[in-house]
Order: sequence, then structure tokens, then C-alpha cells
Amino acid sequence: QVQLVESGGGSVQAGGSLELSCVASGLSGNSYSMGWLRQAPGKEREGVAAIETTDNSTFYADSVLGRFTISISRDNNKITMNLQLDNLKPEDTAIYYCAADHLFPPRALVITGAADSVGQGTQVTVSP
Repeated sequence: QVQLVESGGGSVQAGGSLELSCVASGLSGNSYSMGWLRQAPGKEREGVAAIETTDNSTFYADSVLGRFTISISRDNNKITMNLQLDNLKPEDTAIYYCAADHLFPPRALVITGAADSVGQGTQVTVSP
């Protein structure tokens, strides 16, 4: 069973930075896409960024391209995924969810905003 534990998030002013982390365990097989989804109040969940765990290929939503950076590292049977959020804007305010999928490539995870496994979420708030 895949477990995803998020940390990070918080409140910053526009232009500021935050870092989100997600520790994933229970991933079976060699290849997964991991990524971040977000849901703002009154809006549908959307994909933000994703990375493939074997070749480190990435895909970003247009709204965050050039401002957010996704990366992963491995430690024994766990994968830690980080999302660096720079030049934050008020419209980035949302609950951010760690996600993992064993079939979707990173592009599909971001475009669909869906995944096999989704974490509990962490709040990011950006004030003007």
C-alpha cells in the first residue's frame, strides 16, 4: 500500500518562496510518476508538476512553469519528492496534495489532475 506523507506549506506574501516535501513508501515496481496536485477554494483539483521516478523526466502546468521546481531523491525503500515554489502569487493559494501513479506518465498526471494515490494535503496561502 502506497503511503504519502506531506510536509511544508504555510503562509507567505506574494513574491515569496516555500518548499513542500512528500515522503513516499510502499511503491512497488520500478517506475512511478509522482507529482503535486492542488485545489483552491471553489475550484476543481488540478495538476501542478510531476516527475518520473526512474528517468527524472518532468512536466509542469503552464501556470507554474519557471516558478516551481520538482525533484526527487531515494533512500532505501522511500522516495522523497520536493517542490520548490518561488515567486508565489495569490492565485497559488490552495491545498497541495502529493500524488503517485504507476501508469500515468508525468504529463498525464498533471493534465488530468488525478492519480492512484493522493496524500492528505498541505495548505499554501499567498497574500497580496
